[in-house]
Amino acid sequence: MTRSNTMETSCLHIRQGFSTRTDVTEAVRDLADQIYQPESKLSLVFFSDEYDRQEFASALQAYLPGPVIGCTTAGQLSPVGFQRGGISGMTLACDTLIAVPYLIHPLSSLLDQVEKIAADVQERIHQASPMQAFGFLLVDGLSSQEELLAASLYRALGDVPIVGGSAGDMLKFRQTFVYHDGQLLRDAAVFTLCLTSLPFHVFKLQHFLPTTTRLVITEAEPEKRLVREINGESAVTAYARLVNTPVAQLNASVFSRHPLMLRFGNDYYMRSVSGVEADGSLKFFCAIDQGLVLTIGQGYSAQDALLQSFQHLKEKIGEPAVIIGCDCILRRLEMEERGIDHQIGRLMSRNKVFGFSTYGEQFNSLHVNQTFAGIAIAEREKR
Repeated sequence: MTRSNTMETSCLHIRQGFSTRTDVTEAVRDLADQIYQPESKLSLVFFSDEYDRQEFASALQAYLPGPVIGCTTAGQLSPVGFQRGGISGMTLACDTLIAVPYLIHPLSSLLDQVEKIAADVQERIHQASPMQAFGFLLVDGLSSQEELLAASLYRALGDVPIVGGSAGDMLKFRQTFVYHDGQLLRDAAVFTLCLTSLPFHVFKLQHFLPTTTRLVITEAEPEKRLVREINGESAVTAYARLVNTPVAQLNASVFSRHPLMLRFGNDYYMRSVSGVEADGSLKFFCAIDQGLVLTIGQGYSAQDALLQSFQHLKEKIGEPAVIIGCDCILRRLEMEERGIDHQIGRLMSRNKVFGFSTYGEQFNSLHVNQTFAGIAIAEREKR
């Protein structure tokens, strides 16, 4: 990732902003005034689903420098920390940064589309050598297609690291949208190939550790993200006993404090409950298959987890210019309940995090929950 035979280095210039104006045009123009910079290579925007969709899409196309990608959210990570409502945005400018968005729509035919995208991506990577590649993925958060999409993209692209997030609608769970080329779309995803000579690092973190409490999924419908039985009995009854909580008191707070964890290789990945069905099944934010063995997660300091990760990133790539983050809404809900959301929001802002609260995160080939997944990009090339 270092340019040879020269002592000059390329710098990444970042401009961030936000607006809480309710009028569509005023909000987008306010943001555009804050983040405009010459030679912008990519604009990222994250925003409330409350804006009129057609007006909003038209305003983004009219006022922001392209290419522009974005989505509706369950909240944003902006210069003010955790932002609720409104719009936040960022532009990236650098001589050695190329960004190419690809629309995947509809998701019902994603396999054919991924194959075509992969062929173009591989050609661009070849032409841009020795630049390195990573992918940023935004997807309709209510499509239930994230598992297949992430796995298909990662497999087709080879060793290109991928980080992404599922669009939200502030916990209404009605409809979520991604933005591409003047349109806000459901049943869609936008995969953005980024090529750069700047050092970068993709990562994920969670503030949970596996316990010795094991459980087996004995009946499930992965396509519906439903678990019907755990350890041979009603899923809700078994889960409630394992977390020592009466069934009637199970809620989002309990689920966020007691997620399930799946071991994959040498690492653990989060699998979070979204609710209880009338028949005693548990609805998850991710697909869980029958026969899987999982453990109950035990939480520790969210602040410590972030501080350790930020320090590790600086050791890997130097001082980041930005950390593009996809942070599960369940993490923010837990932080709000514990009264540390403002503290954590400020910590992320100080460490140059920009992103959104998601309905799920993508990390390489996997779709996960209750996780912070991100891409840290260095401010300048290594000498």
